[in-house]
Amino acid sequence: MKQSTKGFAIATLTAAALSMGMSSAAMAYDNDDGMRDSAGDAMESAGQATSDTWITSKVRASFVAESELSALDIGVETNEGVVTLSGEVYTDAERDLAIQVAEDIEGVEEVAADGLTVAE
Repeated sequence: MKQSTKGFAIATLTAAALSMGMSSAAMAYDNDDGMRDSAGDAMESAGQATSDTWITSKVRASFVAESELSALDIGVETNEGVVTLSGEVYTDAERDLAIQVAEDIEGVEEVAADGLTVAE
């Protein structure tokens, strides 16, 4: 039952993230006021936000699926493909695993983990 709940949560988050980018697509028409440029910029920005949201959701879901990680203790933020991890983990191995899991997600350009510390 736990696996199907995770799958449903991942699917729901992915669908919500993808729909964010589609909502601005209706404004991408061309007129004399240069609306297409503004709409195109908005779509590109929404596309990046969608991508970052998808990456964040995927990293968090991967942490939940990884039994060696305490997913609730690790904060995840993504900006332009750079994933920033924060929080406190119990061991160096757990920190290294969190970094590796994040790096393995499609679309991740870099992982910044200076804010992810090991409890002393």
